[in-house]
Amino acid sequence: MLSKSALLLSGGGARGAYQVGVLQGLATILPEQEGLPFPILCGTSAGALNATLLATRAHSLISGVRLLSHIWRHLTVDQIYQVSRWPVASSITRSLANIFLNQRHGKQISLMTNEPLEHLLREFLDLDTVSVALNQRHLETLAITAINYSDGDSTTFFQTANPEIKAWHAGRKVGIKQAITIEHLLASSAIPGIFPASKIGDHYFGDGAVRLGSAIQPAIRLGAEKLMIIGVSDNRQAIDWRTTPTEQSNEQPSIMQVLGQLFNSAFIDSVEDDIANIETMNTLLSLIPQELRPNGFALRKTLVISPSRGLNVIANEHLDSLPKHIQRLLRTASGNHPRNASSPASYLLFTPEYCQALMALGYKDAMWQRDKIEAFFTED
Repeated sequence: MLSKSALLLSGGGARGAYQVGVLQGLATILPEQEGLPFPILCGTSAGALNATLLATRAHSLISGVRLLSHIWRHLTVDQIYQVSRWPVASSITRSLANIFLNQRHGKQISLMTNEPLEHLLREFLDLDTVSVALNQRHLETLAITAINYSDGDSTTFFQTANPEIKAWHAGRKVGIKQAITIEHLLASSAIPGIFPASKIGDHYFGDGAVRLGSAIQPAIRLGAEKLMIIGVSDNRQAIDWRTTPTEQSNEQPSIMQVLGQLFNSAFIDSVEDDIANIETMNTLLSLIPQELRPNGFALRKTLVISPSRGLNVIANEHLDSLPKHIQRLLRTASGNHPRNASSPASYLLFTPEYCQALMALGYKDAMWQRDKIEAFFTED
């Protein structure tokens, strides 16, 4: 019997364009594949948007990848976010006053609004087709992860055709079975402080990467035995950014440097720890006869594809593609040292130039690992 595969798409704002490039490579490597080669799709933050769009085209891998490619290739900043109406460029005192006045009047605190993203999602996503895909068994499960601001739980919302999959609550990890909506996607992609939280039921939710902890845990709970993970962080292969000295290394960090580190700590893939744990578990289980293995424990195969070049570096090359007012904001907050803004900008650079560069890198990285990808889908 073939092992059940899951595709895991992590968070990272505009970095999600890299995932689309990898998926383009996948469609090239598997030209005979009609539907999705993954019965389980798991997404967080920008990865949640990509996973859900694939789910709406689950009958055709090529169709889903083409639509994703078209959207990301032509994205512009004004299709994703707008700077909030309170005057960011004014004095700190006035800006803080406006923030807290807005909060007193019941408005959420956020640097930017994501209303344009909501309009974009409603234009391109027909979520009724997810139910159709599930009913026709083109897809088994779609799972989207967000953080519950009320209790801090990492919450995975999942829509499934598998009646054996039940809701769960283990520690700070929660699984809730319900149909995926636009609100779930807005919640999972709502970077704290940058975009407003999204209300689902009685609670407000934000970006799922903030307290995800383990990227693979939801997929395993949903029955995945083989895991393909497309990461968007620089920590696995890329070294050019980390080994390049910064001009301001001996000075006080700018707001942008601090924000960049906060983004990285929230969005950085925990894939390495996950893979190490799986390899250790596989080694231990291989020593135990199959009939004696504990229930729920199984050998699992993984394939990880992540950037071979630092996305911060690519962002630094495309800062001037941002609208002028966003450039001014970044320049001011980085102490007039644009390089310091590259890390946070890599999450917010929804421009054709940057997204196309990331897609090209993703495609190249996928083709470099063609043999591993083919083996992942042919070996059981």
